[in-house]
Amino acid sequence: MTIIEEQRMSRNGINFHFVESKKFKTIHFAVKLKAPLKRETITKRALLPYILKQGTENYPSRKELQRRLDELYGASFSINGGKKGENHIITFRLDIANEKFIPDGSSIVQEGVNLLREIVFEPNTDGEAFENKAFQREKETLKQKISSVKDDKMQYANMRLIDEMCKDEPYQLHVHGYMEDLQTLTPENLYVHYRGMLAQDQMDIYVTGDFNPQEMLNEMEKAFSHKEKTESRPPASDKKDKDIQEPKEVVEEEQVNQAKLHIGYRTNTTFGDKEYPALQVFNGLFGGFPSSKLFINVREKNSLAYYAASRLESHKGLMLVFSGIAPGDYEKARDIIRLQLEAMRKGDFTEEQLSETKDLIMNQLLETMDHPQGMIELLYQQEAASVERSPQQLMDAIQKVTKEQVIEVAGKVQEDTVYLLTSKGGSLDE
Repeated sequence: MTIIEEQRMSRNGINFHFVESKKFKTIHFAVKLKAPLKRETITKRALLPYILKQGTENYPSRKELQRRLDELYGASFSINGGKKGENHIITFRLDIANEKFIPDGSSIVQEGVNLLREIVFEPNTDGEAFENKAFQREKETLKQKISSVKDDKMQYANMRLIDEMCKDEPYQLHVHGYMEDLQTLTPENLYVHYRGMLAQDQMDIYVTGDFNPQEMLNEMEKAFSHKEKTESRPPASDKKDKDIQEPKEVVEEEQVNQAKLHIGYRTNTTFGDKEYPALQVFNGLFGGFPSSKLFINVREKNSLAYYAASRLESHKGLMLVFSGIAPGDYEKARDIIRLQLEAMRKGDFTEEQLSETKDLIMNQLLETMDHPQGMIELLYQQEAASVERSPQQLMDAIQKVTKEQVIEVAGKVQEDTVYLLTSKGGSLDE
């Protein structure tokens, strides 16, 4: 197994993370901006990736920026945003050819670093506002994105589950923002907000590939030396105890052929906890793989679901179960899902199943590390959780998980909310 050696250093208010690897033919950069989730900022942060992709000071249109990327031997670039626990993360990515493999390509990495700096710090503005035409166009793009969430019934059901389950918690906030807040945004107030983000967000920059760390640090320091430094934001607190007396059931009706039964659980365990590796194994056995209890018992044996699976939100301490069912099978499917959790609590799984699940998780992690983007995401888990647990340490801990530890972590999982999106006029008892 390849050992990941991460070198960390802080300069000018930025955390740099260098990971040397000869397996990649490119140099991959990721700039991450992290801040606590807040209703007053989520829509602004949702719109920014759309705007920032539209050009920079020297390449003021999407077309000119793309031409510059093409000149750098077909470099690729992207920006996206998302929730991780009760923080919002915006990620800039640049993948550029390694100059070692290019004749006379001695300056390509330096040029790539400078372009990345320009995209982050010098977007297309007049000094006080984002360029208006691009702003209005991308504002409309986000508006359509928010409107279209309801068209994807699985995504919509998941959003509604989180609405009900995490009411009055930051994690409830919609990652695409809110239509009413979008209407109030202007090129001016969004640019002011972005300047504030650059000053206050935690900034982490990752570089992976075959390079000299000291030379790379020199390049990065030169390029990113002018980050404004002010008092940083306080970190978001992900862990909250919630007393669940009785699971909440929410039923809504839409024009759907296939009902969506989504169930949210509080795991009471997050990435930073020593029990987290056991939780990963628990989830694998419960609903994470085609060999899991949900897939075998809900879908295969009882034919109650078109699909049935679970996934963890490891920084918030949630487990979400997704299933697509016939509207009339709601109570049967819900009850059989509940039986699978009870079976896990009683240790109704074999040592062989435990071992096979560990192997599946290990393969998943190794496959993730085979890609620069996946490797960075695994490493960033530590920063997001403010804990030191390298991918190797995580994998070692997973290998050592015992049946008793899985049973113990299963005992901490609490059903919080059942959400059903079903057909109009459909009876729950039919």
